[in-house]
Amino acid sequence: MYQYFIQQIINKYNKSVVGYELLLRKQVGSNWGPVTNFTSLPPEIVADEIIKIAEQLYSKVPFLSVNLNRTQLMNQKIVDALIGIQKLLRPVQIQIELTEDETKSHFKECDIINQLKQFIEEGMTISIDDVDCGVNTEDQVRALIPYTNEIKFALQNFGQSVYFPEIQQRIIYWRGFAKKHKVRFILEGIENEKIDAFIDLFDIDIRQGYFYEKPHPIQENQL
Repeated sequence: MYQYFIQQIINKYNKSVVGYELLLRKQVGSNWGPVTNFTSLPPEIVADEIIKIAEQLYSKVPFLSVNLNRTQLMNQKIVDALIGIQKLLRPVQIQIELTEDETKSHFKECDIINQLKQFIEEGMTISIDDVDCGVNTEDQVRALIPYTNEIKFALQNFGQSVYFPEIQQRIIYWRGFAKKHKVRFILEGIENEKIDAFIDLFDIDIRQGYFYEKPHPIQENQL
């Protein structure tokens, strides 16, 4: 059994939910865990689960964010399913989060860009997840930024405390990069109240993390 869990993306300063990230989970026994082989799933399952979520969040948030790695991005069946969902959900917008995951296949940069353009033509938006990690290197981000409306920096990927100067420097760098390119910047990995208060020093309004909400089935959410 598969189900999307949701996690809020919040604006800290006006205390609003700006969107939800959808995280696909698979049930094994009584537990739910991440899906490790997303591309083996029939696209219809993915589409049906997104629609179930969207029907309950309809008109409450401007966008729903769906993760794809590069192999999934280049799978036309998945692409067609997501485009079909977008047509059903307007005015709610589907946002594609291009993850940092390494994949076995190598894709040309121009092919990736052409696929992003196809989504954009359908009224969807693009986010680059976990910049500075995996395949979402700075060079890759620079190549894709013209087609992007958001970048995300995840504290949890670096194995060091946010109080380390080098981590703070990377936050400041990517915050400035986003401002320069006029895209939204989201800081992920806010785990507790102390980190949340510390991040206030960096003038970052859009945030995500366990401190605000852990991923969970929508039935548990008080909308």
